[in-house]
Amino acid sequence: MTSALQLFATCAKGLEPLLFDELHSLGIDDVQQTLAGCRFSCDLEGAYRVCLWSRLASRVLLQLGQCPVGSDLAAVSAEVAATPWPEHMTAEQSFVVDFTGQNQQIRHTQFGAQLVKDGIVDHFRHAGLGRPNVDKAEPDIRINAHLQRDQLTWYLDLSGEALHRRGYRLQQGQAPLRETLAAAIAIRAGVNSATEVIVDPFCGSGTLLIEAAMIVLEHAPGLRRTHWGFSHWQQHQPQIWQQLLSQAEQQHQQAKAARPLRLYGSDNDPRVLAIADQNAQRLELNGFFTWESSDATKLNAPERGASEQSSLLLCNPPYGERLGEEVETLLLYRRFGQRLRQEFNGWQIAILAGDESLLKRVKLRSHKKYKLYNGALEVILALYDLSQEQVEFTKEQSDDLANRLKKNYQKFEKWAAKESLSAWRMYDADLPEYNAAVDVYNEHLVIQEYAAPKDIPPALAKERLWHLLDTLAEVLPFSAANMHLKVRQKQAGKQQYQRQHLRAITTVVHEYNAQFIVNLSDYLDTGLFLDHRWARKTIGELSQNKVVLNLFAYTCSASVHAALGGARAVTSVDLSKTYLAWGEENFRLNGLQLRPHSFIQADCMQWLQRQPPQQRFDLIFLDPPTFSNSKRMHDVLDIQRDHVQLLKLAARLLKDDGVIIFSNNKRRFKLDEAGLAEAFLQAEDWTKRSISPDFARHKGIHQLYKVTQRVD
Repeated sequence: MTSALQLFATCAKGLEPLLFDELHSLGIDDVQQTLAGCRFSCDLEGAYRVCLWSRLASRVLLQLGQCPVGSDLAAVSAEVAATPWPEHMTAEQSFVVDFTGQNQQIRHTQFGAQLVKDGIVDHFRHAGLGRPNVDKAEPDIRINAHLQRDQLTWYLDLSGEALHRRGYRLQQGQAPLRETLAAAIAIRAGVNSATEVIVDPFCGSGTLLIEAAMIVLEHAPGLRRTHWGFSHWQQHQPQIWQQLLSQAEQQHQQAKAARPLRLYGSDNDPRVLAIADQNAQRLELNGFFTWESSDATKLNAPERGASEQSSLLLCNPPYGERLGEEVETLLLYRRFGQRLRQEFNGWQIAILAGDESLLKRVKLRSHKKYKLYNGALEVILALYDLSQEQVEFTKEQSDDLANRLKKNYQKFEKWAAKESLSAWRMYDADLPEYNAAVDVYNEHLVIQEYAAPKDIPPALAKERLWHLLDTLAEVLPFSAANMHLKVRQKQAGKQQYQRQHLRAITTVVHEYNAQFIVNLSDYLDTGLFLDHRWARKTIGELSQNKVVLNLFAYTCSASVHAALGGARAVTSVDLSKTYLAWGEENFRLNGLQLRPHSFIQADCMQWLQRQPPQQRFDLIFLDPPTFSNSKRMHDVLDIQRDHVQLLKLAARLLKDDGVIIFSNNKRRFKLDEAGLAEAFLQAEDWTKRSISPDFARHKGIHQLYKVTQRVD
């Protein structure tokens, strides 16, 4: 076949301009860049060369026909049938049709594939040649059909398997890069025949380094593949193909002998390093590689190459996509950036990151950035020239924050140990510009970012938050993996206590003589309101031989204190089945039998309204949300408006000498004393005494009252 063939090389989104340049470098002159690929024309040898040498194309497709798609779908099959199919395949060969695209007439790819398949089969049947079979698993011939608007084009897939399958990667790590993307990163980073030293400190199964090595050592990416889409094609010319293979092998061997390439791959997972070594061995390149299990933030630079451009570090660090991993990931980037500044002066650096916020933590100035796609995920490739002066481009922060954190930690750690507490608040927006709360739960920190004031630019607020995280990791004895970030804003209705993301990071904390399970990852709150610990302790002290009711019980921490304090029976009422089950686990953790205690799933307001007046309880703990319109609640609860009604309903179940402990977290809450007096109730303000030292800066965090029957 000497006439020009019409071809289309597909590629991942974002790689089109690179593919355009690559096709030109392979001697293809007639190239047109388009969405998700490039159209080009060349002879058969040129098509083979693209299949063998393209590092970026996903498939190479030979155009066989084209037709408009209108309301007459039978005409589509007829147009497909008009293709001279015996020139490409025999009736004895199997085939499959891959179909993409849709329009008003063809809305499903399976239906579109059926139309094309029918056309192929009709051609052979009408010619009396028999019927070729469809084989979806291992077809001899793969037909690719693409519908764009009202134009259908069908192709012979010369690739067979997608071209990113080079044949060397039989195993991979948890977050592998596709080989075509890895090659694109290496090309953008400047890898070429003069590159001498390449380092990847997050190498995983080695794909980035191996693709870079194949560029330097002129290893054709298709050289080790054993099967191609053209292998069973009727116009395949093996002698041309074999000649190209021989030339490619010779070119590679010459480059291997001449290039002083050294590649260093490291990762903190020895298992993936073993896979990387096996991958390199399959290409017979393992002699160029050194693999090491190590921490990227403690990386030492190897000896550089002969020129400034010959030494390159390229990497694909973790993105931290899952909610809750932000702290660990961003601190990793910060530490890694510091290490680059210390160790890799004079090097070229290329970092593939999930978003700009990650790159900002590196604190280096990039000279180029490229948008790419890792699968469906948009990513950024940033290039840094460390042979140029790199000035810290964020202004130096004062030591005030570090000093405050260290001082608070030393102060409250001693106090908490004396009080037998392993969960306590260490920092609560002590410095207004660092607007967050930091709570200690054993060896974990939970950082709750408050919503920034409207006059603070979001970028500035975010920068301050990450400086807080940086400082926490630097001055306190907590690992980044045990730092959990949450954004605390004004919550209402269905937002309250909502599950964040299932990671199930839990720990058991001690509070006086009680223990509680806290969940640090899956909810906005952890299952234990730390500011209420005095109220819980007091409930325990008041509960000896008492019958206790805990309304809006949440995870039943107050109920546990009551039961441990000797209560005869504790009734816990909450709307959430999940939290009541959690409460039962808290009872078991403390060695408490579930009976004679009870756990009732109900809307507390409705439950109170249904109860007949009966003096049943000696002690009632009432800790409602500030506002709730949960989908399971019949009415909207507004604690400022409804607290008198709520207390009246609770008092109907209270013994004459009984006590209601009423708490809420509404800022600027005002107790309706006149309304209580009309209900023959009186309240004593216990708020001040209930604020423990670690919440002393946050006096408005809750209100607490002792409510009793009024005696005139």
